[in-house]
Amino acid sequence: MTLLNQRARLRARAANTGDDSPIRVLIATDTYPPDVNGAGYFTHRLAAGLAERGHDVHVVCASATGRPGIEHGCGVTEHRLRSVRMVAHSEMRTAVPMGISGHIARLVDRFAPHVVHAQSHFTISRTAIRRARQAGIPVVLTNHFMPENLFAHAHIPKKLHGLVGALAWQDMVRVAHEADYVTTPTRRAASLLAEQGFDRTVEAVSCGIDLERFHPRPSERAAARAKFGLPDRDTAVFVGRLDEEKRIDDLIRALPEVLRHRDLQLALVGIGQRKEELRRLATGLGVADRVHFLGFVSDADLPLAYAAADLFAICSVAELQSIATLEAMSTGLPIVAADALALPHLVDPGRNGYLYPPGDIHGLSEALLAVVESAERRTAMGAASRKIAGTHDHRSSLRRFEEIYTRIRTRPAAGLGRSSTGVPAEQRSQRQAIAA
Repeated sequence: MTLLNQRARLRARAANTGDDSPIRVLIATDTYPPDVNGAGYFTHRLAAGLAERGHDVHVVCASATGRPGIEHGCGVTEHRLRSVRMVAHSEMRTAVPMGISGHIARLVDRFAPHVVHAQSHFTISRTAIRRARQAGIPVVLTNHFMPENLFAHAHIPKKLHGLVGALAWQDMVRVAHEADYVTTPTRRAASLLAEQGFDRTVEAVSCGIDLERFHPRPSERAAARAKFGLPDRDTAVFVGRLDEEKRIDDLIRALPEVLRHRDLQLALVGIGQRKEELRRLATGLGVADRVHFLGFVSDADLPLAYAAADLFAICSVAELQSIATLEAMSTGLPIVAADALALPHLVDPGRNGYLYPPGDIHGLSEALLAVVESAERRTAMGAASRKIAGTHDHRSSLRRFEEIYTRIRTRPAAGLGRSSTGVPAEQRSQRQAIAA
C-alpha cells in the first residue's frame, strides 16, 4: 500500500471515529542510528513504522557528523542537532547543549505536533518534554534507561555505583512525572520504575520485532557461516555492544569447559570498548580460535548473522527487553540467558532455552551444552522461540502507540499555560486545530 493510500485510509478512519488522523508526532531521542544500541534501533523502527502507516513523523536527535541539518529517510523528517563525540564513548555523539532549547522551541512551534514522544530523560528528550509542556502539547515518555548502561560509558568507579545509580533514578523519575503517559518495553521494566518511586501507571509496550525479516532459515546456515568467515561447526552468537554491562567475558570463560565435551565456537557481532580486552582473554584461556569477532554487521546482513548460529547467548544483567534476543528468537534460535531483569520474560526454561544465575560460569557452560548436545532439542527449542517471539509483532506495538497518541491528544495536557513563543496555550490549541 502506498503512503498516499495509507493517508487516505487513516483519514477515512478519522471520519468514522472522530479522530483527526493522520497524527503529527515529534519523537525526541538522545540516541538514533547510526548509533548502535537497542533504544536507537527501536526509535528508528517506531518512526519509520508510523510514517509507513501514514502519520507525519519528525525526529529530533544528534547529528551523526557533528553538523546540524535536516535529513529525510523512510518517510521521516530528521532534525539533526549539532553534536560532538562523547568523551567516554567515542563511537557515539551527543548534542551540544547550547542552542538546543531554542531549536526545539522553534520546531514545536512550526510543526505543531499533536504529541511529543520522548525516548529518554537526557538532554534532547527532557528539553522536548519541557517545550511541549510549555506549549500545552501532550507527552509520551518511553523509558529505556538502566544505570548499569551509564556506569561503563561514564567510567564511574564501582564504589560509586550505588550512589550514582540512586541519583540517576531520582532524575529519571522526576522527568517522567512531567509526561502524560509513560511506557516501558516490559512488565519487569515497569515494576522497576515503581520500585524507584514512580507512583503513576506505566504501560508495558514491547519494542516489537519484524517477524517477516527475522525468520527461520536453516537451509542458509552453511552459506551464512561462509559469508562471515566462520568454520562450519556448532555456533553460539551474541549480538550487541562489546561493553562491560554485557558481560561477554562470561561467555568466553565458559568455553574451555564446553570444549571438553563439544566443539562450540562463539561469534560476537558488534563493536565496543572491550573488544581488545576480550580478545586477550580468549587468547589467555586458549580459546582464541573459537572466538570470532565479526565487528559491525550492516542492518541488511544482520538476519544472516543469526542464521549462521545454532543458539543465541546473552549474559547481560541490564536488559529492559533485549531486542537482539527477540531477533534471535524470531529467527528460531534457542536462548541461553542470564536470569536477570527482563530476560526471564523471554526464556521459558526447558521450552525455548535455559536461564543461569548471573556470574555462574559452570551453570552457563552446562546450559550451553544442554542446547548443543541434542539436535532434536535445538530444533524443538527453536520452534518454541519463534512462537514466543510471535507475541512481540512490531505491528501490534505500532498500533498500540497509535492508540496511546490518539487517547492523550484528545484530553488537555498539563502544560504550563504558555508556548515557547509566549502564545497562550488556548490560542495555541486553536492554531493546532486550524492546522489539522
